[in-house]
Amino acid sequence: MTTPDPLFGIHGRALEVRQARLGLLASNIANAATPGFKARDLDFRAALDGAKAERYRIPVQASLDGNSVELSVEQAQFAQNAVQYRTTLAFLNGRVGTIMTALRGGE
Repeated sequence: MTTPDPLFGIHGRALEVRQARLGLLASNIANAATPGFKARDLDFRAALDGAKAERYRIPVQASLDGNSVELSVEQAQFAQNAVQYRTTLAFLNGRVGTIMTALRGGE
């Protein structure tokens, strides 16, 4: 189990996990036409807890060449994760702004 940072809580680790997931999803999209490529994803909750989180995605319709990437699914997951990444980043930026204001004495 990951210990939350006293200033940022779990959000710093969440940003790292979301970034790693963006990389995996981008790799899936890039390999959509690669025969035999198996789409991978991260289990967000397990990754936050520090457990083994990477897993292969089970396709709804398997390709004849063994590739398990479903481009529309990967693109939707990528877009959703990108929004969540930006939301976490915005939260952290707000937290940093609040801390900076407190350090300056409320100015």
